[in-house]
Amino acid sequence: MGFKVGIIGCGSITRFRHAPEYKANPHVEEIVFYDRNVERAKELAREFGGRVAETVEELLADPSIVAISDCSSNEAHHINTSKALLSGKHVLSEKPLAISVQYAEEILEAQRKSGKKLMVDHNQRFTKAHQKAKELIEKKELGEVLTFKTSFGHEGPESWGVNKSNSTWFFKKERSHSGVAGDLGIHKIDLIHYLLDDEIEDVHAFHGALDKVDENGNPIEVCDNVVCALRTKKGRLGTASFSWTYYGAEDNSTTIYCQKGIIKIYQDPDAQLIVETKDGSVIKYELEPIQTNDNQTSTGVIDAFIDSIINDMEPPVTGQQALVSLKVIEEILGSE
Repeated sequence: MGFKVGIIGCGSITRFRHAPEYKANPHVEEIVFYDRNVERAKELAREFGGRVAETVEELLADPSIVAISDCSSNEAHHINTSKALLSGKHVLSEKPLAISVQYAEEILEAQRKSGKKLMVDHNQRFTKAHQKAKELIEKKELGEVLTFKTSFGHEGPESWGVNKSNSTWFFKKERSHSGVAGDLGIHKIDLIHYLLDDEIEDVHAFHGALDKVDENGNPIEVCDNVVCALRTKKGRLGTASFSWTYYGAEDNSTTIYCQKGIIKIYQDPDAQLIVETKDGSVIKYELEPIQTNDNQTSTGVIDAFIDSIINDMEPPVTGQQALVSLKVIEEILGSE
């Protein structure tokens, strides 16, 4: 038995990830699109064979819609996701869950009241390389994790957004709020929590707007680079860098240093995971290429969300986990 889903916000993330993955899911029979710009919604409805809701209210009042993807910009998540939950819909929210911990807590309160499922799109947990790394760490194949380093950087969101220009909402303080930290950084913070089954509790960070300018040629109001040193509850130490100014190949790499060796993730184009042991042996795993903005393969996120609804299970990325990652991002930015 198929059901209908609604999508709020018809930007790039909807076009490249949510809409095609809903379309490919056998349980989804129709997608209903809403965007403040109705033309955008109509365009995607044509492309994916769905229909258009003129208002958010119309979308949320439709009893045939079981689940909603909130793909609006960051500052609207706490409004749209909370309303959708309280309207009796299951919600998959884009990351970051909200622009502040306070707003995220409002969403979690709405979720508790509604009894509906809330999942957050921290899609790095779903890649085969990260799942394999987690398995190796859990089995302690290389002993305990001691330190780590992780990076996520590319040449910036202006090449990804719908309007392909530096007028992008990602550069606006009141809409993006956290710049590259909330766009790319939160993915890696969540990933470290997931891989190490641990939580970052201490942060020392530098951040700045080093190079990006807005459509008027002024420096952007949010950070385009972050570099930080991190300590987890279990005492692991690590570093993290997030950037919108890697003007070359995208970097999405992580290295985990353990007592008996090293796990390298997304550092070799052919072997997505490499294990180097203390005794000199090297094991290469060829699992799958990572998704980049230029290489959109299925993330598995939509399928996992739909499965959690059909089988009435807790989603694989909960609102609570997303809140914990958001707290770290707030600390990185000094809650400014």
